[in-house]
Amino acid sequence: MARAHGNTGLSASALQLVEAAERLFATHGIEGASLRQIAAEAGSLNHSAVTYHFGTKDGLVQAIFEHRLPQIIHERRLLRSRSRPDDLRSRLEAQFLPILMLADAPDNRYATFVEQLQRRHPRGEFFSSLPSELQQSNDEFQDDLDRLLADVDRRVRRVRIADAQSVSLHAAVDRETALASGQPVLPFEVFVTCLLDGIAGYLQAPASPAAVQGLADMRRDRGIAAVPPICRSRRRSHAARRLWVPEIRPWVLSRDFAP
Repeated sequence: MARAHGNTGLSASALQLVEAAERLFATHGIEGASLRQIAAEAGSLNHSAVTYHFGTKDGLVQAIFEHRLPQIIHERRLLRSRSRPDDLRSRLEAQFLPILMLADAPDNRYATFVEQLQRRHPRGEFFSSLPSELQQSNDEFQDDLDRLLADVDRRVRRVRIADAQSVSLHAAVDRETALASGQPVLPFEVFVTCLLDGIAGYLQAPASPAAVQGLADMRRDRGIAAVPPICRSRRRSHAARRLWVPEIRPWVLSRDFAP
């Protein structure tokens, strides 16, 4: 299997720290992995190596994104350019396949790292500092799905797109975890086909009157938007608008977006 290449602008020692941090953050959480542990995992005898290269833990987290995102964004753009404008299934593949491919690579735990970061920043405040290219990629995805799913009620559509992002991320996390522990997994092509078929069907399914009315009632009765407020205004941070979705209903947990 091909190695998952990322940002090559890092020195060898800095790259070792980034990859070690990704593994430990995925395993122990962002707060559970110390800078000293990360340096030791990277094989550095200098316990201040992380501080020297990245300054702080947040600087190291940012470096992980800078290492992984160029590849993800490049592959999304390439796949999108090859997708048919009127085909939902191929558009989903263009958005989600790069993350799913990373989950199969033996040298990364990126999806699990992102999940752990979302636990640390459930309101998505950290994601607002991510590169504008990622913000543009997510904006294009939202706009394309708004067009392709125009027949689905707008409020229902917003909830479902958030769910699709969440499902794809957690499917990647589950696969990463299974592979890391040596558990059997479906062949990659079968895994991707089943996942994207399911997401496409969910997105296109007719909305029940109860769902439409429930979201409309929520807006009227509670005086708040039945769709995520970050999706309503382009004056807000693009990253926050795309990467965090707050609670839509009291009995539904916050939805999360995967960079």
